Amino acid sequence: MSVINSDSNVKDINQTALETRICVVSDDTANYDGLNQALQELECTVVYSTNGLEYIDDAADKYDTVFVFNNFEGRDYDCLHKMDHRIMGPPVILKCANSKEPLPYNTRPLYCTLMSQLIICFTGFRNKAEITRLVNLVHHMGGSIRKDFSTRVTHLVANTTNGNKYRTAVSLGTPVMTEQWVHQAWSTRHDSTGSAIDEDMMQYKMMPFFCCCLSFMGFSDEEQKHMEEVTQMQGGSSAPVGDKSCTHLVIDDVTVKDLPFECNGKIHIVKSEWFWGSIQMAACADETMYRFTKVDSSDHKTSTPGTPVARSRKRRRLRESIAALSKESEHESPHVPPRKRRSSDMGMLSMSGSFLDASHTPDSSITLRTACTPQSVDTAPTTPPAPPKRIISKREHIAMELLQTESNYVGILHTIIKVFKEPLEQNQTGGPLIPAEDIKTIFGSIPIIYEVHMKLKEDLSELLADYSDDKSIGEIILRHSSGMMKAYPQFVNYFEMTKETVNKCDKQFPRFHAFLKICQSKPECGRQTLCELLIRPVQRLPSMILLLQDLLKRTDSSSPDLEQVEKSITAVKEVT
Repeated sequence: MSVINSDSNVKDINQTALETRICVVSDDTANYDGLNQALQELECTVVYSTNGLEYIDDAADKYDTVFVFNNFEGRDYDCLHKMDHRIMGPPVILKCANSKEPLPYNTRPLYCTLMSQLIICFTGFRNKAEITRLVNLVHHMGGSIRKDFSTRVTHLVANTTNGNKYRTAVSLGTPVMTEQWVHQAWSTRHDSTGSAIDEDMMQYKMMPFFCCCLSFMGFSDEEQKHMEEVTQMQGGSSAPVGDKSCTHLVIDDVTVKDLPFECNGKIHIVKSEWFWGSIQMAACADETMYRFTKVDSSDHKTSTPGTPVARSRKRRRLRESIAALSKESEHESPHVPPRKRRSSDMGMLSMSGSFLDASHTPDSSITLRTACTPQSVDTAPTTPPAPPKRIISKREHIAMELLQTESNYVGILHTIIKVFKEPLEQNQTGGPLIPAEDIKTIFGSIPIIYEVHMKLKEDLSELLADYSDDKSIGEIILRHSSGMMKAYPQFVNYFEMTKETVNKCDKQFPRFHAFLKICQSKPECGRQTLCELLIRPVQRLPSMILLLQDLLKRTDSSSPDLEQVEKSITAVKEVT
């Protein structure tokens, strides 16, 4: 026979041997709406008392008495609470009666079960009386408290956006709530069917800029006004640069390279990406990851717009943007220097994307063949003589231009998928940025179009690796025309709907707006918006038709590729 030494186990055994008796304390509690009917359904012994004290002495010997109070305050409540008697609120009785469940065994006063199964941790509260009050309310609603934050904690109640607990909760995706959440839940304690995690209670989640005062530097007046409005919507306030109340100085690091004044150590000086990143993740981002650092004066020279240095820098940024859009992580495309495009070609392109499909000059493109040809290792100490330049036919040059523009286009599609589509489909801190059906509307056919043009680019690369004028370019286009026919109509025909969906989500979902701002600032996007990138599939086929028409003009009438090029033009026109 085993001996039980645990006091709690002995208490449980004794408790099960006793009859449960419910003592309704005060007339106010007895008149609680629906309570008497619920008590009848529980089939327990019920007694009524003005203070409950007359039922204390016999409770330990005969009954397991549950004292029901409508108000968890006052002398009678405090007396029974200090004597460790079981105390419940009417909502617990009603809920158990409705669900046909026995009364829960509680060691603390339990008024309702709004926070049942929730594990709460607090951070940022310095007033002891305030935190004691909050802890008691959580216990009264059936919640549990943990002093240290762990993965078991379901909600963090915070009074600051700083500290390890806050950062850990954000990184784990644990909801961070304000103290108002606890008070609001307690104000609905009479609802026996509600819960503290109902959707309407999520309005009490902590905003990203809670108790933050932001100043902005380097932005246009219009953009700064927009960011100040967003700051207020996200729980913060704004102030002029230099204001003593400012907690964060947000800087446009593209236009501002150094601070014209000294800042105290208490203010966070951060890049604009911190601002939009905080909104996207629905929490204050870690400032140390977005800290603004001034550019070394030796790395740049002060210049005014229009000077040679400024113009050179603009041209360099433009080249970098084009190169970033053309770059692919897995497939390298041959580089061909640009040449002037005909005005008819430019008419097919939007102003925002006209530089992204640049064509190329015949006299400077000779380097392509030498760059694609493997070079032999020369161990001689002297520089080997340069190989003779090979004259490239006009037909081959158009084929090279077709490949280059195809490579640029594939790079843009790759950017749309990797920078925009896939991150939106992944689990985001704070939940999805936009509904799944909107993601499908925006990006529906892009992966299919990308797959078709990846294969087309590979075939063109293989043809140009060992080019001769008798090889058929038209046959390659025809080979992929059926794939284009499947991929393009749905996207092109509904492109206006795509744009409307992007604009609607941009206005309706602040976190998606922040996501677009962050993506647009990335080098691979070339500072182009999502809509500007999405118009590229609409423009690509007309641009391809122009190149094929040029190819047709440069194809000899006796060439076996003449008929194939004509058919390819017809096929692409059918798609458009």
